[in-house]
Order: sequence, then structure tokens, then C-alpha cells
Amino acid sequence: MTTIELSTAGSASSALRYRILPVLFFFSGVPALTYQLTWQRSLFRIFGVNTESVTIVVTAFMLGLGLGSLAGGWITRRYIVRPLLLLGGIELLTAIFGLASLWIFEQVGDLVLEWSLPAIAAVNLLLVLIPTLLMGATLPILVSYLVRTSGQIAHSVGLLYYVNTLGASAACLLCAFVIFPYFGMHVAVYVAAGINVAVAVGAFAVHHRREDPDSAGIVAERTRTALPILSMPFVMLLAAVGGFVSLSYEIFLFRVASFASGSSSVAFAFVLCCFLAGIASGAYNAAQVCAKLSPAEAIHEAAKGLILANIAGAAFLPLVTWLAGTGIGLIGTAMAGVYLIARQWGALLPFLSHFGLVADERAGMRTALLYSANIAGCAAGAVITGFVLTNYLGLQQISILLLAIGTLCSLILIHKSSAVAGARGRAVAIAVAVLAAGTVMAPLLSRQMFENLQPHAIHDHRFARVVENRSGVITVDTDGTVYGNGMYDGRFNTNLKSDRNGIIRPFALSLFHPAPRDVLMIGLSSGSWAQVIANNPAVESLTIIEINPGYTQLIAEQPEVQSVLRNPKVTIIEDDGRRWLNRHPDRQFDAVVSNTTWNFRANATNLLSTEFLQVVGRHLNLGGIVFYNTTSSRRVQKTACSVFPYGARFTNHMVASNAPLDWNYARWRKVLETYTIDGKPEFNLTDKADRDDLDALMHDYRLDGDMIEQCPVLLSRTLDKAVVTDDNMGTEWRYYLGLE
Repeated sequence: MTTIELSTAGSASSALRYRILPVLFFFSGVPALTYQLTWQRSLFRIFGVNTESVTIVVTAFMLGLGLGSLAGGWITRRYIVRPLLLLGGIELLTAIFGLASLWIFEQVGDLVLEWSLPAIAAVNLLLVLIPTLLMGATLPILVSYLVRTSGQIAHSVGLLYYVNTLGASAACLLCAFVIFPYFGMHVAVYVAAGINVAVAVGAFAVHHRREDPDSAGIVAERTRTALPILSMPFVMLLAAVGGFVSLSYEIFLFRVASFASGSSSVAFAFVLCCFLAGIASGAYNAAQVCAKLSPAEAIHEAAKGLILANIAGAAFLPLVTWLAGTGIGLIGTAMAGVYLIARQWGALLPFLSHFGLVADERAGMRTALLYSANIAGCAAGAVITGFVLTNYLGLQQISILLLAIGTLCSLILIHKSSAVAGARGRAVAIAVAVLAAGTVMAPLLSRQMFENLQPHAIHDHRFARVVENRSGVITVDTDGTVYGNGMYDGRFNTNLKSDRNGIIRPFALSLFHPAPRDVLMIGLSSGSWAQVIANNPAVESLTIIEINPGYTQLIAEQPEVQSVLRNPKVTIIEDDGRRWLNRHPDRQFDAVVSNTTWNFRANATNLLSTEFLQVVGRHLNLGGIVFYNTTSSRRVQKTACSVFPYGARFTNHMVASNAPLDWNYARWRKVLETYTIDGKPEFNLTDKADRDDLDALMHDYRLDGDMIEQCPVLLSRTLDKAVVTDDNMGTEWRYYLGLE
């Protein structure tokens, strides 16, 4: 191992190395993750939450960090670095960009909205390039400094990686439970910028109070430099594979948590917190091991760590499947699994720095190369796993694939280790046994995973249908109930006389509008609403925007709704609804209908906010209406009445317009009397029971009844509620905290 003899001045700076820099770098991680969560949210709102946009935004962040790492390494090769001054400068520049970031995203987003997908990908990278370059550059710069004064590269990498990632983990909780629920996105960037400034002030103050060995011209004297036991290209390859597996596990674990929680934003943040805490703990543990063991000895420990990661990964789905329904037991087990998987993979980067890097003048550049390789692997994981594999493989298959890659990595490290033959043989046997068990037994033990994990668990039978693709998981119960990512999404039913799914609502379109010829519908789900609206005799065209193509796959299999796919009136477009509206400013409609997701699910605000309703308003013809699901949220209901001058609650939907609503029960009854779907009349007027049903509908949904509440009354009832905006994100972060 490299040893370094330090001068008295160098020894005096040990407090700076081990106390001040780690503390500052911890707090540097808090705004970094806060920005990432906020910026991703803002960019998703602009470019859409479909899988293409999500992949582009996440990959852009990763590439920016990788390029920043290389830039930081380049700086350490050419300049004597004063790390505290540089850290302070980076924090200030990041704060300046952060304060202007949301405005910049809005302006650029409007300009490039109609560009091609590759062009939008490039723009996303450019939008986050400056801050991610700055963030990515700090690790190799600070590692270079600590290595020059301590000679322990693995410990330096592990320590800094640990504190920065731990700060990011803390930021998840700060955002999820304080900033986002109570304050919103703009306050989030103000808080992040404030922490940036505080870190910068602290770095500048410490720099001027303590002597920096390099700035004083005192450089550590190297007495001996050991050669690495693994080549640089080899450790970079392993770092890239480790990044790929880590990011893929992140996607895998988020997908499980998303289904189990019904796509909760809070669950996402909590899982991310545990994942980052695991990575931080793994980095710290690796740093401690590397400080005690030689590279040849530590490589066997790294292999054992990956075997433990494989055990946790193989056991994850069976455990959460069998513990589903136990409440705290499931949550605790799931979080422990997330933590353990991340902990073992998080240790890999410091270990690799121990095996392949040496403490010399090129340590900063080599750290940058290693870190950028890891980031490149993460970016590949976002694209390959998040965009490709999830479209062709289910969670079970992805789990087995990641287990196989993890086993291969552990076997490579076992082969390279200096352990005795017996120890290597036992490690190989365990690694292979874990792979075999995970491949054969784990799928058998988690066969009813989706049934058990769904928020309203179904334990006594299997789902009739499960569709997994990159847009999510759709399940169909035996009674025709459709669930999207674990939450109720509708039923296959168009029979108004057997209304099990609130199908009265699309049938009521002619109650509000005299002639809804051109209709836009956001969200397809079971296709039941689309079938009803497409068969409204007044409708001439129905344009449907659906983000998940899995629904059309299900609809094609259901006799009651499958004809909607062949209806010449109907055009189905796979896209994000808000993005499509923004990209087609000239399209006008008589009605925009949205029977979309629950108000508290992740990114639901994109289709419920004042800003979105204003976009919709610009797409309405004279007298046109917007008719959308509030899922009984009083904030969402108030928002409609705040944006449009005319409106009312109809059951749990809001109908609103820029012109007075044309409530016409005679017209509605006439339309219902002539309604046919697939050539079958909804009502038989020669049948007294059907005529009585029509009479009952006219009575139950009368204008002065309980099912309808007009805006003046509604606004007086919701005086204490705030409207939903893009910035405050509605109830997404508030619902699970018991707030509305």
C-alpha cells in the first residue's frame, strides 16, 4: 500500500480533512438531491411523464454527472487545487443556476416542445448540464486533495461517497415530508440554494482560517507507491456493470413499491431514501475495510458483499409477496431489502478504487474515470432496463437477470482474490447456489405477487390478466375490474342499467353540451368510457390520448369494448396528455374528457392543476366543456370553479366551461332513448322497466339534487382549501400524511 510521510503542517490539516470537508460535502448532497427531485418534476411536467420522457430526463442527469466527473479529474491533472475555494465556488454557481432553473426550464420547454425526440433528449442534457457538471466535478477534486494528504485513496473515495450520498438520502425525507407537502417546488429550490450558499460560506471561512498544505507549498512526500492489482480498464468495466445493476435495481425496487402503494410519490421518496442510505452505508463500510486490508485481501470481502446483495435480491420478491397484508411487517421487510441490496452494491465503487487506483498525482483523474464509468453504467441502466427490458420482461425475469449479472461479478472477484483455494471454492458454491435458488425457487414463491401486493389485496384467486410493460403494470380481476399500478382504474362495463363503474358519467355528456361533435379524451383504461362516448349519436370524432399501450391490448380481448378499436370515429394516440395538448395548440374540441387517475397519485397534478385547466381552456370551442374526475378531492373541485367562470360537480366529476352550461334534460333523455352500442339499444322503450329507469335517472340527477353541486355553492363549501397548482402539486405529497 502507498504510505505518505506528512509534514507538521500536513498533520495539522487532518481536522480539516476528516471533519470539515466531510461535513460540508454531506450538506452539499442535500441540495443536489433536492434539485434533482424538483427539476425532474418540472421537466416531466413540460415534456411529459411517458416512459420516453422519464428515461431522457434521468439519463440526462446521469450523463451530466459523468461529464462533470471527467471535468473534475481534468482539473486535478493540470492545476494545484484549493478544494475549499473550489467547493465554495461550485456551491455558489449551483445556487445561482438553481434560483433561475424553473424559469429557464419553462422558457426552453416552450421553444422546443415540438422538436424530435433526439433533439428533446439533447435539450434535456443541456438544461441540466451546468449544475450536474458542477456536482459531478466535486468528488474527484476532493478525492485528489484527500489522497495527497493521507495516501488512502479507497478510504477517501468511500468517505466522501458516504457523506454525500447520506446527505442526498436525508434530502429525500426533507422533500417528501416537509418541503413538497407544505411549500412546493419554488420553495424547494430556494431552500436548496440557501444550503448551497451556506456550504459555500463555510468552505470559504474554513479556507481562510486553516492553512492548506498545498497552498503553502507543502506537499506530502511519497516513500513508496504500490502497483494496482487490477488494471484500470478492468475496474472501469466492473464500475460500469455495478452502475448498471444498481440503477436497474433502483428501477426494479421502485416498480414494486409503486405497485404496492398505488404509485405514491411519498413511497417513491421513501424507497429512494432507503436506497441512498444503503449506498452510503456500503461506501462507508468499504472505506473501513480498505483502510485495514490490502487490496489483495479486500477483494474477497468485495466478492462476499456481492453474494449478500444477490441473496437479498433473490429473496426480495418472495418475502414481500408472503408478508403482504402484514402492514408494518411488509414495509419493514421491503425497506430492509432495499437497504441491503443498495448497501452491497454501494460498496463496490470504493472497493474498486482500492483494487485499481494508487495514491499518486493522477489519483483525481483516475477517480474521475472510475466514477464516470459508474455513472455511464447507471445511464445505460436507465435506458436499457427502464426503457427496453421492462417492456419485454416482467419483474420476475428482471430479478433473475440482475441476479445472474451479480453472480457473474461475484465470481470474477472470487477468481481474482488471494483467498485460499478452499475459501474460494466455498464462495463459488454459495454464489452458484444463490443463483439456482433465485432462478428456480423465487418465482414459485412469488406467484401471486401482484394479487398480494395490490393495496386492496386479492388472496383467494389469481388475476384474470396481468400486463407488464415499461409504462407500468395493469391487472384485471375475474369480475372485469381493471387496476393500473395497483389502484382501481375502472371496469369493463357499458351497461347503464347495471352501473358498477359510474358509467352514467360519460352517458351524461349530452346533458351539458348540445352537440359534442369533436371530443378529446385523456386516459383510456378499460375502454368503457371510450365506447360510450364514441357511440354518442352527436359525436363525430373521438381522439384518445393514452400513455400506456397495455390498455389497448386488454381492450382487444374484451367483447364489450373491443369494437372501439375499430370505430372509424376513434383515433388513439400513445402520448402524455398534457404534452400532446401543448404540441397541438390549433386543435379545438367541443368537450375534453378526463377520467384519469386518483388525485393523490404520482404526477396526477399534471392533469388537475390550474395551469393544465388553462391549457385545456385554450383548446375548447365556443361553449365547449371540460369534464374530469376529481376523485372527490375538494381542492381539485375548487380548482375547476376557480379557473372557469361556469361549472358544477356532477357526482365526483367536475364539468366546467367558459360559457354558461346548457343543462337540458329533454335533450339528454332523447339521446339516451336512441343510444345504441354495437347495434344494441341501451333502453327498450316498449319495456316499462326501461322507461322507469329513464325516469329515475332524470330524477336522481336533477339540477337541484345531491348529485349536482354548482360552483357558487361549491366555492362556499371549500373556502379553506387551496387550489391545485403545478407548484404546490396538489395532494400528491399531502394525502399519505393525512392532509388534503
